[in-house]
Amino acid sequence: MANAWKKENKHPNLLSPKPLLLLLLALSLLCFFFFFFFSSRSPSNPNPSLSVSETIYQTQTTVYPIPPFDCLKSPQAHPVVANIVENLKYPFLYSLSDFGSLPDKPHKNIVRLLKGKPFRKPDISVTIQQLLEGKKGRDGLVVDVGANVGMASFAAAVMGFKVLAFEPVFENLQRICDGIWFNRVGNLVTVFEAAVSDQIGNITFHKLVGRLDNSAVSATGAKLAFKSNEEIAVQVRTIPLDELIPESEPVLLLKIDVQGWEYHVLKGASKLLSRKKGEAPYLIYEEDERLLQASNSSAKEIRDFLQTVGYHQCTQHGTDAHCSKD
Repeated sequence: MANAWKKENKHPNLLSPKPLLLLLLALSLLCFFFFFFFSSRSPSNPNPSLSVSETIYQTQTTVYPIPPFDCLKSPQAHPVVANIVENLKYPFLYSLSDFGSLPDKPHKNIVRLLKGKPFRKPDISVTIQQLLEGKKGRDGLVVDVGANVGMASFAAAVMGFKVLAFEPVFENLQRICDGIWFNRVGNLVTVFEAAVSDQIGNITFHKLVGRLDNSAVSATGAKLAFKSNEEIAVQVRTIPLDELIPESEPVLLLKIDVQGWEYHVLKGASKLLSRKKGEAPYLIYEEDERLLQASNSSAKEIRDFLQTVGYHQCTQHGTDAHCSKD
């Protein structure tokens, strides 16, 4: 019976009409795919007299004391794992910088992606969009200090607001660059490779491998929640906001999430925060007492300082404090 089976199942003639038609169809689809893929990777320059970098930043007229991070000159991070966030009024995409411990403990959004779900909406993105909803059409910046991979920056940019984003971790900067491309907001988001502080200079910064979002100036603060993760010390540039944001530049919202370094960021923005009612920015900052103490400050020290610059109304929202002069 085995020999009989072999006799009855001879190899088909690949040059007969039906297999040949299927082969040609497959080759056509493959050629179309490659053409679409490579043509979409190189967008045309709308103004041939400008370089690609100038095209992206041609609307930027402000001269800053430090150069913005140049996404086009940065090595491309890979692999790129990005997705849209769920259930936001103004949706956007962002790219992960940490995938978790694969395959044992993958990032929660890796799991969602494999299940065909969008990324979980970050709380800060919801907050940013709710606060800015009533400010649409107003001129002014959104300042994102400790931008991570851009979840606050892109929440504002897709609403049409200009954003200054500060992030010292190079891997996170690469993912912000991904998001600038995905969301087509190169004319709205300006990124700086720097840690914001109260002095100009350099400081030792501690990157936490596997949890880059927990990286911090304080080594103790970086490892507070993840004691077993490897910590790498690097030198990063520091700059106060008062040195970078002109007094004539309106600022609508200032968001700070820097793992315990918030007091130093606020001190370096005393002129900005001292603006009169109606011109001073709405303020959101992380107020985690353990992280603050790891950086030799405290929630009381921050609240006392904010009182001196006119912020008398602060409310607690989880681990975030919201302050305004309204």
